[in-house]
Amino acid sequence: MDGARDLVDELPDGLVVVGADARVQVVNASAERCTGIRREELLGRDVRTALPLQDTTGRDWWACTDPFRGLATRTGHRERLLVLPGDHEVLVTARYVRSGRSAPVERVVLQLRDTEARRRLENDHAGLISTVAHELRSPLTSVKGFTSTMLRRWERLTDAQKRLMLETVEADADRVTRLIAELLDISRMDAGRLEVKRQVVDLPAMVRGQVDRMVATGQPAERFRVALASPLPEVWADPDRLEQVLSNLVGNAVRHGAGVIDLVVAADPDGDGVAVVVDDEGEGIPAEHIGVVFTKFWRGSRRGGTGLGLYVVRGLVEAHGGRITVGASPAGGARFRFTLPAAVPDFVQLPPTALVERRRGADRRATSRG
Repeated sequence: MDGARDLVDELPDGLVVVGADARVQVVNASAERCTGIRREELLGRDVRTALPLQDTTGRDWWACTDPFRGLATRTGHRERLLVLPGDHEVLVTARYVRSGRSAPVERVVLQLRDTEARRRLENDHAGLISTVAHELRSPLTSVKGFTSTMLRRWERLTDAQKRLMLETVEADADRVTRLIAELLDISRMDAGRLEVKRQVVDLPAMVRGQVDRMVATGQPAERFRVALASPLPEVWADPDRLEQVLSNLVGNAVRHGAGVIDLVVAADPDGDGVAVVVDDEGEGIPAEHIGVVFTKFWRGSRRGGTGLGLYVVRGLVEAHGGRITVGASPAGGARFRFTLPAAVPDFVQLPPTALVERRRGADRRATSRG
């Protein structure tokens, strides 16, 4: 036991583990420093009174999140700034440990960081504002310039010139829309409010659709190789979110990779779900960057872009209970691989028509076995 305590005391961040009865079970030395509360004053007490955390508006954080009686689908909360009595600020990340999907919470694990981390967070926010301002300026300047030109010189412009200007305005408007969508997703993920509306998805069809769209925009069809295994486990996911993940990964391979892009959809050999792999033949990602690829603002050696796309992708995959990794492809380029769990989540409410179809399918299988 002493060895375990020594081990958690070596962690750089504060750690507080709470049992299903809401009583504190573990407190490390860093947590004492972050909160200013001695270990002896926390252990064995109800965490809601021992650590009376509030958000920056003064609301009781425990009452708002209610980890022990709240939604059974929550897995935790991403890092946010909270306040202890005496205006003592601390950054808190929460993870809910369950024995299975939708099972009751067995433990709540809190990671705590001090005000130095808050300063880093503020710098992070400042960087986000600067990046967004820079990324918005370019397309909005283009939209303003082309619309002003068309309004003032409409009669003197040829149809081809008008079409080119309108196509450019449309592309820049799409760029702004994507940026705003990324920012909204980041806000929801950081606040732990990202929702996924699950239904049965045809993953192979979605992958083929991504390739068709790339070909329609001018990419040569021979640049893509698609391998779809069969049969595949039934996957429940949010189709819009999944399209967002695929679009980002395939788009990155097209823009920043080279050569042939391989897309593989197969059963996950390490689980009961499905694995999707996107390989390219470009320069790949340097080994020293592998650990930061999914962090905010990572752009590698590239210029332009917000550096937020892969951060959002990871958040969307994890919101589905999946996992995403990056490494080297067999051809030396970049390999992105993500997995999605199979089976119907307990909390999914099927529409009546879907329930009827599932019952009919079960009846047919029973008849064939008989």
